[in-house]
Amino acid sequence: MVTDNRSEKRLDRIEEKIDKLTDALVNIARFEEKMDAYNKYRDDSWNRMNKFSEKLDCIERKVNENANTVHVINKLFWAMIVAAIGSAIAHFGMM
Repeated sequence: MVTDNRSEKRLDRIEEKIDKLTDALVNIARFEEKMDAYNKYRDDSWNRMNKFSEKLDCIERKVNENANTVHVINKLFWAMIVAAIGSAIAHFGMM
């Protein structure tokens, strides 16, 4: 009887320890799942950020091209204005 009681208590303690280990393993598994989800989210965020960076680079190139075009158009406009004024002066000056 005493031996049965001791064995029973000992088995209860072992069972409690196994339960604690099981809980710890479950918590570790949950933590790993959260870390996996976080890592996937982080990777997706980096990929999105890289795509936005590429788009921004493309937009920057187009803006620079448009700035050059506008600069050329601006010079042509002023050249035409100067030519028109020169023509008007030459035309009215000869009269």
